[in-house]
Amino acid sequence: MFKAWDPDFCARSPMFEPLRTAAGGLRGPYWPGGDDLNRIIALRRAPIVTAGGRPLRFVEQQVRQKRFEDKYEPRIFLRGEVQFRPCNWHDLFNALVWLTFPEAKAALNQRHYRELEGQRSSSAKNRGPAQDALTLFDEGGVIVAASDPALAALLTGFEWKRLFWQRRAGVAQRMRFYLFGHALYEKALAPFVGVTGRGVIFAAEDTFIDLPLGAQLTELDARLAARIGDTAQFSATRELTPVPILGVPGWCEDNAREQYYNNIDYFRPACAGSVTDRR
Repeated sequence: MFKAWDPDFCARSPMFEPLRTAAGGLRGPYWPGGDDLNRIIALRRAPIVTAGGRPLRFVEQQVRQKRFEDKYEPRIFLRGEVQFRPCNWHDLFNALVWLTFPEAKAALNQRHYRELEGQRSSSAKNRGPAQDALTLFDEGGVIVAASDPALAALLTGFEWKRLFWQRRAGVAQRMRFYLFGHALYEKALAPFVGVTGRGVIFAAEDTFIDLPLGAQLTELDARLAARIGDTAQFSATRELTPVPILGVPGWCEDNAREQYYNNIDYFRPACAGSVTDRR
């Protein structure tokens, strides 16, 4: 895994495109810390506020706490404090996703907090399926916008070669993919065949596809937050669409060749009963 600090990491791949604006303030030769991120928050026109009504800020990670209120997700919801480890790509990407998709991250945190509250009140020892789905998307999520329902159907139908190769021009014109999960961004530093995200698909107008990136991200942030806030959604991991991200045109040099998509160990066909409409 890529360890050293690289202020130009966003230039490595178009997969980092959603983070370019947020990462623009991290141009120093040193690893950015919580104070650097908090300065970026302070310069924003609109503050970032958790669903618990607390202004967001990044604080140094402490040893594991026993009190419910001091655990990771409750601490964000109740106090607005996101624990952050210095010199750590995973935590840095988590912070940058907060800066890029603040409403969606706040909605995720609220769902986690409510799930943990319910778990505590019922004395349940194990995580529920909703917590698994929320965590899977938080770590490995991909947002997909499609103005052509037929292309979205190929994605949910595991028709990888038809989508990414045979309909390649249509994908470029009528679909957009955006990494959301911070663990997925970390993997994108040194991507490997096999890396797969879990997608949430939104129907989009053709006019959306032509919007500037910033406007696209703002709209998707609001729509994703609304979907996460709906407790009927994200009830199980099977709701999330697998997305082999190195198959997305332009995200890997090798996928400019047709034979790349013949690797069924990566572009696996659908199993019986696995194809559902996840839109």
